[in-house]
Amino acid sequence: MSKIGLQLYSLKERCAENLIGTLTDVAKAGYDGVEFAGYFGVPSKELKKQLDANQLQVAGSHVGINELESNLDQVIQYSLEIENPFIVCPGLPDHYRNSIDAYKKTAELFSRIGESCKRHGISFGYHNHDIELQTFDGHYGLDLLFSHSEANHVQMELDTYWLEVTGLKTIDWINRYQNRIQALHIKDMNNMTEKRNVEIGSGVMDFQSIVAAARPYNIDWFIVEQEEFSIDQLESITKSASYLKTIL
Repeated sequence: MSKIGLQLYSLKERCAENLIGTLTDVAKAGYDGVEFAGYFGVPSKELKKQLDANQLQVAGSHVGINELESNLDQVIQYSLEIENPFIVCPGLPDHYRNSIDAYKKTAELFSRIGESCKRHGISFGYHNHDIELQTFDGHYGLDLLFSHSEANHVQMELDTYWLEVTGLKTIDWINRYQNRIQALHIKDMNNMTEKRNVEIGSGVMDFQSIVAAARPYNIDWFIVEQEEFSIDQLESITKSASYLKTIL
């Protein structure tokens, strides 16, 4: 059964001040789990205790490429200790993605990282923005990354907003990558002109159709990410979770 998560980058200032207390706020807002964007120095045992106290699962954790390359063993160990099933690279510097050859090399790197993660029962994946939807000889960068990486070792965390701001359709990419998608980032926009981030269900994104397209593929997590707020942050994330529950 699909679950609703919150990417904690949405509440990054709150997390930096008090990650433990923020978990309680997220649970009260109606979420099944959280996706981390840093641990802010909190020991894994303390974090796991607070997750359990709030009945929150870990949907994943965003970890930068430098950390993945230089400190993967420790990243995996921390993930095991908090029962994190999904390590996600959230983006890449230019030299990892500025040509077809660069994407091929990154795909090989990702396959090695993913293989190491898989040995410990953890999935590894990549989260797109719009930059990976630039084309090289007619091929999207994101397609290059996934076509040249091992399907068993590199999963996709598809960001719906960043796809659709480019004019592409999430449903097409869901159908294209099917079982390689472990999570969807759910992020709405007010219109295609301003492209301002708004609460889920209050903008122009057709999430009912997106959810319907994802349902046959048993995607684990629908993860809310809110980067702009025009109302109180906790009110905002509560509204988004409430809407998602009506369509899942």
